[in-house]
Amino acid sequence: MAVTDRAVAAAMTDAGAPVAGEVSTVAGRELVGILGRRPLIVTGMPARPLDSGSLAECAEQLRGSVDAVLSGDSGRARVQYPPSYRAALIRREGLRAWLGVNARDRNRTALHEELAALAAADVGAVHCVTGDHTALGHRADARAVFDLEGTTLVPAARSLGLLTSVAESPAAPPRDRRAARTVQKQRAGAQLCLPQYVGEVSELAEFIDETRVAGGTLPFLAGVPVVIDHDGARVLASFPGTVLPPGYLDEVLSASDPFTTGVRLAVELGTRLLAVEGVAGIVAAGGATPGSEVRYARALAAIGRELGGGAR
Repeated sequence: MAVTDRAVAAAMTDAGAPVAGEVSTVAGRELVGILGRRPLIVTGMPARPLDSGSLAECAEQLRGSVDAVLSGDSGRARVQYPPSYRAALIRREGLRAWLGVNARDRNRTALHEELAALAAADVGAVHCVTGDHTALGHRADARAVFDLEGTTLVPAARSLGLLTSVAESPAAPPRDRRAARTVQKQRAGAQLCLPQYVGEVSELAEFIDETRVAGGTLPFLAGVPVVIDHDGARVLASFPGTVLPPGYLDEVLSASDPFTTGVRLAVELGTRLLAVEGVAGIVAAGGATPGSEVRYARALAAIGRELGGGAR
């Protein structure tokens, strides 16, 4: 769908840009339609950075099994194709793209340009985040920008009619302020919340209840950690703010077949999470390591199929 000059101009204003009500992209409206019928099943996109061939190989595994793939600006691989180009590559492979946009490496002009390009690329949704500290990336020498942050990026995304999600880390300090922060992000225009792994299913349910008490109504797409090997477990354990269900990693790593066990545990956890009031879907993702991308995509596809992803 073409993006109008007027919409682009609105996105070029400061953080107080007006919040639009409609979703402008075809893929975004499709995701909203799925949410109206059943839970949304999203997975990560484990392709190697700066490698369109790897992306195509992973997409071949995932196609038809998930509703969208989330491709974020990873702290571990800061030098990647820009979000809008990744969105175009993902769409070319027959998948809906859910692109992470972070404020760490771009000033507000570059961020607004990227959002306009994502709208033109028919992105399914955008995930607005502040971005991890540069110490986590392989380009610690590059200066962090943080001209905007996740919450102030949201109004610009919404002014273009983009389906917009935000992150939250319920288990990270200051724990007592996390629910209010989520409500603040909703007031900025966010439409969905993708929380970091929080531990037990009951702990996510408690956090959602806290956001409701604080006045929040956002649907949540609950994170499902996917671990299929020892290297991936180390990667997942390094994520900031991550709290996994007790014994989750140990059960995978002690299994004779970690791949099958990891898929089974993810499906079981995803099923329990989808039964929580306020959870409108899941995001299955985790630690794909170099060389394991296609195998990891195969695991994500199996999880997506089991949980009903890709169905009309």
